[in-house]
Amino acid sequence: MSGHPAGKDSREGRFFYPWERTLDRLVTPFEEFIHRQTTSGMLLLATSVVAVVLANSSLRDAYLHMTHAPVTFRIGGTALEMSWLHLVNEGLMVLFFFVVGLEIKREVRVGELSEPRKALLPILAALGGMLTPALFYGSLNPSGEFARGWGIPMATDIAFCVSVLVVLGRRIPQALAIFLVSLAIVDDIGAVIVIAAFYTQTIHLPSLGWAAAVFAVLVAFNLSGVRRSLPYALAGAVLWILLFKSGVHATITGILVAFCIPARSRHSPDYFRANLEELIGRYRKSCGKDKNVLTSTELQSVLNRLDDEVRLADSPLRRMEDRMHLPVALLVIPIFALTNAGIEMEWGSIEATLRHPVTLGVVSGLFLGKMSGIFLFSWIGIRLGMVSLPTGVTLRHLLGVGFLGGIGFTMSIFIAELSFPDSREALLMAKSGIMLASLLSALTGYLWLRYLCPRPIPARKTG
Repeated sequence: MSGHPAGKDSREGRFFYPWERTLDRLVTPFEEFIHRQTTSGMLLLATSVVAVVLANSSLRDAYLHMTHAPVTFRIGGTALEMSWLHLVNEGLMVLFFFVVGLEIKREVRVGELSEPRKALLPILAALGGMLTPALFYGSLNPSGEFARGWGIPMATDIAFCVSVLVVLGRRIPQALAIFLVSLAIVDDIGAVIVIAAFYTQTIHLPSLGWAAAVFAVLVAFNLSGVRRSLPYALAGAVLWILLFKSGVHATITGILVAFCIPARSRHSPDYFRANLEELIGRYRKSCGKDKNVLTSTELQSVLNRLDDEVRLADSPLRRMEDRMHLPVALLVIPIFALTNAGIEMEWGSIEATLRHPVTLGVVSGLFLGKMSGIFLFSWIGIRLGMVSLPTGVTLRHLLGVGFLGGIGFTMSIFIAELSFPDSREALLMAKSGIMLASLLSALTGYLWLRYLCPRPIPARKTG
């Protein structure tokens, strides 16, 4: 305690409770860890391994019972019945799609996708990375019960891809990471469109009509400048129920709500600064009278006003994205992986698994189709003069990104569940293919970018 009494600090004006310093020393390293960009990918990998171990251990029956256990919600006279697996995939994953929607809106408003010239290269790359894998899969499964899985290899898992780039660190140019994130955002847009258009079963028009009315209310919230999260959350919950009843995949709720979140702050930086200076002056005067916040109504008034000013100077979209990122990365995605990644390995039939048309279609689509589609469409755009390479990025870098694009994990498993809801064999083959292709893509992309691509030239120091 450096000779200072408990609760005191060497600098005047700070107070600590008896255990607060000790707790800070314990919590701070953990907070730093969970905020790292690689943590989400590491946690996703760890929970996937746990799921595979559970599905192939003496706990297999308990694991399968848990994932298929029935769950019932009753709201008034309405009952929603589903398994735990469907609750995770259609309920919890709404939060994942909400964050995806916020990221898409931010990129379109102010990111790499906001300028047509800069946006065209990742759009072309993502388009190639969606069409070519579908063609690879379709060539091996042109018809029959397995043809429905053509959408599985179209998706890219941004968490894993960014984790690989973070591990590579300064061995790759920063512009390449920006390009990959932009590509993955466009890829997510394509995946959402595919899910909505091609993986919807039957449509219940009355429910869909009411859902459209609720979405109109959300749009009205946006146009009216509603910035609190509660109205959007309540309307979003109603929209989810209606879309679930309509037959449209309910996770689309997350995207629709995200698109309605205001992206602009009410107060400009200059206006906020002027108000801040006024509040600081009021705070100084209030402190001269009474320095105890609990007894000074003037201090309380200033702090409440300051809280409002900070909220209005910030963008609701940025604030919600910041708040939702960690819960989704550290809870939603790991729970999804734990529920969906449990592949039952039958070592005696592993050769038959690798030869299965679904497995071959998924592996060829993700590992070869993604790489060739991303690189080929980008190369054609460059050759035609439509786009140019980002600063410091070479064609070799694009090929490495093409390999990383084959890491389809989260979204691919999600689409696999939609593709084969009634075929346990096909779903098992699809998940096996996703795991194998994602592993091959991650290793190949990492080794290619580390050993076969030129390292960026460090900027010279001036002065």
